[in-house]
Amino acid sequence: MKINYERFILENGLTVLFHKDITTPMAVVNTLYNVGARDESEDQTGFAHLFEHLMFGGSVNIPEFDTPLQLAGGENNAFTSNDITNYYDVVPKQNIETVLWLESDRMLSLAFTDKSLEVQRSVVIEEFKQRYLNQPYGDVWLELRPLAYKVHPYKWATIGKELSHIENATMEDVKAFFKKFYCPANAIIAIAGNFELEEIKQLVTKWYSSIPAGTKNSRNLPIEPPQNEYREKTINRKVPADAFYYAFKMKDRLHDDFYPSDTLSDVLGRDNSSRLYVSLKKNKQLVSSIGAYILGTIEDGLLVISGKLNDGVTFEQVDQALWDELSTIKKSLITDAELNRNMTKFRTSKEFQDQGILNKAMNLSMYELLGDASMINSEKDNYLNISPKEIQAVANSIFQKTNCSLLKIKAQNND
Repeated sequence: MKINYERFILENGLTVLFHKDITTPMAVVNTLYNVGARDESEDQTGFAHLFEHLMFGGSVNIPEFDTPLQLAGGENNAFTSNDITNYYDVVPKQNIETVLWLESDRMLSLAFTDKSLEVQRSVVIEEFKQRYLNQPYGDVWLELRPLAYKVHPYKWATIGKELSHIENATMEDVKAFFKKFYCPANAIIAIAGNFELEEIKQLVTKWYSSIPAGTKNSRNLPIEPPQNEYREKTINRKVPADAFYYAFKMKDRLHDDFYPSDTLSDVLGRDNSSRLYVSLKKNKQLVSSIGAYILGTIEDGLLVISGKLNDGVTFEQVDQALWDELSTIKKSLITDAELNRNMTKFRTSKEFQDQGILNKAMNLSMYELLGDASMINSEKDNYLNISPKEIQAVANSIFQKTNCSLLKIKAQNND
């Protein structure tokens, strides 16, 4: 199913994508800001995530963001990654102007008040403690990222490297971050719903055209050197079971190897029929859980294999069994039947996702950031055209001992 869209750009640099969908009474406005954790200074991390919260704290003309949206029958949310910050609103189509009013006003200027900063700072600090410090396995990415990345800013998580960075953030710091990144030239808006293009053009122009353009984010990030050594770290934590996280470097989001690498992770650990599940859990009963997945980052990313050990099983036993499986997929082509089984699952998942206008709006925004929103219509074929030889080739490239960073979490109560 092809996803049709129109693109227009305001004079202030705001890129707008419009997808007409006559099948729904709802409308979506998705706003992607080209800023993520990778854009932070190493001594001031967590700012992109902090702003995800600050953007709900009221803007220059609107003291509270959520109330007008809820009165209009809408809902909203946001997320931050190492690459982007994304805000989305879903509302009955007749109330779309409420969303454009709200989103444009907080793009124009947040209401930088001491109260708002302190409230959101407290929220983020509490989230840091609850999700990352006080939860079993919560600090995995605080430990694994700096093990896998030594130079690139992917070495810290979106929550930040440490609490003190958010605790010490000043009003001047957050104002400077906002001015640098939250502007029309650094944003992509995707609107989906049952409208006409001219109607959307008029509404977007009305609410956004007077906002100063700002400057598009131009990155000059340090390049992570090729990994040429095996890295391993063991940490002791109060967790229910020993756990492992094998992180392998893989190519960036636009590289030809990205799609076969993603498929490789599915073959190994997508579900209960995957190779690692059948071998290590079902047959050898070494683990209570295991999975494989990619992070999907824009720049060079990670393919991760993670799981938890069964009682009485050693890390060495799992390590041997895992590398045996990786050796097999490096030496032998997967069968057409196995590949087709995985492609059927992908096709079903993809078609289900494309039914929702929110997913379509978010994907349009993301592909536009990657270079061209039309890639939303070529992605499916990029997966379905993958061959067993391509999967074998990326397996041989990725699954090298010197390309691996292993984090082991030892349960203290097992000592």
